[in-house]
Amino acid sequence: MKKKNPSITLVLLIALAFAWAAPAQNADVAKSLEGFDEYMAKVLKDWNGPGIGVGIVAGDKLVFAKGYGYRDYQKKLPFTPGTVCPIASNTKLFTAVAAGMLVEEGKLTWDKPIRESVPTVRFYNEQLNNSVTLRDMLSHRTGITRHDSIWFKSDFTRKELFDRLKYLEPQEPMRQTFLYNNLMYTGVGYMIELQSGKPWEQFVRERILQPLEMQSTGYTIAEMVKQPEHGVGFTEKRDSFDLHQIPYYEDIEGVAPAGAIASNIQDLSHWLIALMNDGKYHGKQVLPADVLKQTLQPAIALPNTQTEQRGYWELLNATYGMGRQTADYRGHLMTFHGGDLPGFHSQISFLPKEHLGVLVFVIGNHTAPLYNLITYNVYERLLGMDQTPWIQRMLDIRLKGKEAGKLARSKAGQDRVANTKPSHALSDYVGDYENPAYGVMKIGLADNQLRFDFHKVRMPMTHFHYDRFDTVDDEENGMWSVNFRTNPQGDIDQAAMSLDEAETLFTRRPEKLDPKLLGQLAGTYETPTGVKIQVTYQENRGLALVGPGAPPQPLNQVKGLRFRMPQFSDVIFEFVVENGQVKALLQKAPNGEFSLSRK
Repeated sequence: MKKKNPSITLVLLIALAFAWAAPAQNADVAKSLEGFDEYMAKVLKDWNGPGIGVGIVAGDKLVFAKGYGYRDYQKKLPFTPGTVCPIASNTKLFTAVAAGMLVEEGKLTWDKPIRESVPTVRFYNEQLNNSVTLRDMLSHRTGITRHDSIWFKSDFTRKELFDRLKYLEPQEPMRQTFLYNNLMYTGVGYMIELQSGKPWEQFVRERILQPLEMQSTGYTIAEMVKQPEHGVGFTEKRDSFDLHQIPYYEDIEGVAPAGAIASNIQDLSHWLIALMNDGKYHGKQVLPADVLKQTLQPAIALPNTQTEQRGYWELLNATYGMGRQTADYRGHLMTFHGGDLPGFHSQISFLPKEHLGVLVFVIGNHTAPLYNLITYNVYERLLGMDQTPWIQRMLDIRLKGKEAGKLARSKAGQDRVANTKPSHALSDYVGDYENPAYGVMKIGLADNQLRFDFHKVRMPMTHFHYDRFDTVDDEENGMWSVNFRTNPQGDIDQAAMSLDEAETLFTRRPEKLDPKLLGQLAGTYETPTGVKIQVTYQENRGLALVGPGAPPQPLNQVKGLRFRMPQFSDVIFEFVVENGQVKALLQKAPNGEFSLSRK
């Protein structure tokens, strides 16, 4: 008989050990999850949920994957582990890890000012320019709030969003307050392209998705709906319990690094396995271990809101790292992140010490809290804990909120001042109003009614009172209220809207003048007392007024050939043109009018 090779025997023993370990592991999970199917059936019924998917990773294996309810509620197609849905902000950790790969290559740094690596980035002021780091951007601690209305339903490119960072004024000092900001992740995504030479999508696909064999994972709804199984967004109507289908959110390309990925339980289990095992997948180091460690490090603390407001002590002392949070859940360290887009909600989490991970997909905006609640319940079952009554707690809150919303809407408009009229004819409100960060809001007129058009939200407007006009209160797009303002000359020149966390001003765009005409306006003008004033023109800067010994003062067009300096809204400079010749410059102020002759 041929003598056995000891090394072959050892390999066989190891293989047999793993072969026995997996069934044993699965058996333990199955025992822990006794009654879970009944629990999920009750959750779907009580919460009126369209569909939910749940996955569990233990060690380096997906040991449980199951769908409940429907991926397409109307067609009654079942939710399965292969159902692809948008994961929204769970994309953020992919972006943080991708940026970390460039840190390891020396093309970015975590804690030095980001401008040292990417000189083209601009923030609101020099303090931010000289201070903001990559870690600050990825941990939501720049002091700059969300401004989601800049990107939501807009066509802005990633570069255009990157360039708009300079218009975002901070609300809080840096590194003091957690202020969630999708645009910072968009900016980092564009930096990945600048520093790697590859678009964010290509970099993430080549460096993360392909090595992790995430073959069903993509970036667009167009890709997603080509998959054999994909989710369809259904949610509850706000004033009833009827479920209705809602459109996919597709305007995601610009802000993709903050939330574009669509995936399923099967693919995301590969990602979770790598996260839980220091970046290793199938024995290969796919993700840098130190990068994962950096994303896990606490960067800024979050308040204990649930404890303080409701007396819920299960989840405590949450902190945000980069693309994920950590918190104490009933004595166990948990790292997690949620993702939310219209109709689709998800959570990816794991317990680092216990090497247990949970994936939850939820269809339905009204059921979005379930990704937290189901996650908590699964961990409690796996750890042999008594089960916290999260479902009933939050269902009570949800139903109270639904009723409160209906009551609030029934009282809308009670502060309306009766018998007022707009200060101008409706045609005078028509035009394009622009904010440097948010872009253009268009006001049109059709059938004697103003029309609102902002980032693909298009609705009719009705007069509320004075110069305020409101859109209808739409189930999908909500209600938009615009208050128009006049300048000292009586023109409608601004529109104010409450957007995100503050009131935002949009300035009316004047009709464009021919650059050739603007060039003709440049020249020398003389005051009645003989003082010569220069008007200059530069194509990229426009007109400017230069007094003797004084720096140039820009002239901003108001209407036609009327201009004003930024400092004074009640002083107008109007050029007089007769028969194609520039004759004079009139300076009009509340106390009188001066004429400067053209020389």
